[in-house]
Amino acid sequence: MNEKKVNGKSYKILKLLGKGKGGYSYLACSNNKCVVVKQIHHEPCGYYTFGNKIEAELYDYKRLLNAGIRMPVLIDVNKEQEIIVKEYIEGDTIFELVKRGESVDEYIKQVRQMAALAKKAGLNIDYYPTNFVVQNNLIYYIDYECNEYSEKWNFDNWGIKYWSRTKEFEEALQKENH
Repeated sequence: MNEKKVNGKSYKILKLLGKGKGGYSYLACSNNKCVVVKQIHHEPCGYYTFGNKIEAELYDYKRLLNAGIRMPVLIDVNKEQEIIVKEYIEGDTIFELVKRGESVDEYIKQVRQMAALAKKAGLNIDYYPTNFVVQNNLIYYIDYECNEYSEKWNFDNWGIKYWSRTKEFEEALQKENH
């Protein structure tokens, strides 16, 4: 697959950025502008239950937007093809920074601000560090997933475990390398 058509517009696929619970995200270009093309998949996920994934992405995008979370702009969607096109935020993920041994302390303040906004809106975002990209010293939440707020899954009780070289981070790194 080297091209995706979304609502009549062609996007040249440059590379796979990653695979998440809900889809594959690709770096793509059209008219010299890079974007992310996310193709929803229906592969099983043992620890998460989905309804209609494309509708959930759109609903969550609106909830995050209303909460004031810094994230990529939604550019286009094709519900039938289950494809989302969104702004590409170029930069390293928090996961990559931690993996290289770099401090992410300056970004923890920003993620805590996002967490406060999310909580105020009754939401949790997915605080796993691959979901945050640094650009111009700002972090962006690049996923659109969010869930109803729960203390168990907030940043301080779950997410922070992956924002430094903790036991949990090292275990995740091992899984990535296998």
